[in-house]
Amino acid sequence: MSGQRGDDLEDDFVPDELVASSGEEDPAEFDHPQGAGDGIDALLSADEEGEHDEPAPKGKASVAKRKRREKEKERQAKRRKRAETTEVVEPPSVAAQPADKLADYMSAMQAKAFPDSTALERNDIHIPESAITDTTQWTESRSLDRLVDFIIKVLPILHKRLSQRSKSPGAPTLLFVAGAALRVADVTRVLKDKRLRSDKGGDVAKLFAKHFKLEAHVAYLKRSKIGSAAGTPGRLGKLLCETDALSVSQLTHIILDVSFRDAKKRNLLDIPETRDEIFKMVLGAPKVLEGIRQGKIHVVLF
Repeated sequence: MSGQRGDDLEDDFVPDELVASSGEEDPAEFDHPQGAGDGIDALLSADEEGEHDEPAPKGKASVAKRKRREKEKERQAKRRKRAETTEVVEPPSVAAQPADKLADYMSAMQAKAFPDSTALERNDIHIPESAITDTTQWTESRSLDRLVDFIIKVLPILHKRLSQRSKSPGAPTLLFVAGAALRVADVTRVLKDKRLRSDKGGDVAKLFAKHFKLEAHVAYLKRSKIGSAAGTPGRLGKLLCETDALSVSQLTHIILDVSFRDAKKRNLLDIPETRDEIFKMVLGAPKVLEGIRQGKIHVVLF
């Protein structure tokens, strides 16, 4: 191209549409005052600015095309506005129900864990309403960043015990049951809060199978005085049912992390694997079940 400027064109010259939109314009055109700001931004916004720069379309087909384009822009603008103003409303946590409703809920979940059992057989492992703590006084979020305040306000006896020195190795006051290793790690950090442990409270055990062999946890529990333990149902269940390393002699509370939902919007008891492990190996562990029936161990849904 010769570098001829737009001002040198003849008055009746009409640029070829295909060439003008081909993206191979003369570099000199970008020096023209009317071309300032052209480039990729101008191409991306062509639908918006082109209507002002080009002559009005002629013919019924062009008019209809322009109207369709305008309507599509309006629809896109409405969709963007809806996306900006729509708030994601999380369903209320099942844990916010009164104790009698929670007892019914736990019975229904237990029946799913033992689909081939009779009502009489399930009655032998039933979690009574008296063992389920009523937490309806807590009306705030049941997210992890509120767990410490939840324990302080709703579970004052547990709060007091967590701040006391542990008496025996591997004998926590609290078991916190979460569905996955990453969630357990997050819970462990929260339970280390000084508002719960003060300066005398015991260690916080982190118990899940990922990266840790069962033997390593057994050795750790036998030498460590812990005040609380957070773990997955599978690892807690094995420690309770297959070893003597995790003692229930000081256990007063088991918290089930039912308000947290995974990527598929399932809570701890919605997932068949974790539900089965909880009812068969954690709550169903002989010593735990005995403590629940005697009123020594309380089940809390958080």
